[in-house]
Amino acid sequence: MNNNTASILILVFLAVTFIQSGYDKIFYWKDNVNWLKEHFSKTQLKNKVPLALFNILVLELISGILCIVGCIQLFLNSGREFGLYGAIFSCITLIMLLFGQRLAKDYDGARTIAIYFIPAIMGVYWLN
Repeated sequence: MNNNTASILILVFLAVTFIQSGYDKIFYWKDNVNWLKEHFSKTQLKNKVPLALFNILVLELISGILCIVGCIQLFLNSGREFGLYGAIFSCITLIMLLFGQRLAKDYDGARTIAIYFIPAIMGVYWLN
């Protein structure tokens, strides 16, 4: 059995999380922008929602792709570079999402993001 099973499972979890989220943003862009404009209507982001959403989309896709490549690399030759970068980008993406939720005073949403941060930071730790 591969010695990297836990790391691979965390990377799969992060890849599914971010690829699915990116897919949702791409194919339901208008719905996401409309919902987020309301969500951030009382914040400094109220006039920057499409740009902020695009930035998050790019980070999510980078995170997800790096995690997929990291899984493949770990499985094939136990290389850790791409998985580590995927976990780091996942943490950065989650911190940006957390910042947005806190800014919008959505503390339940922020708490949910903190839950996702736990496996992401575990991935950074294990792959470092």
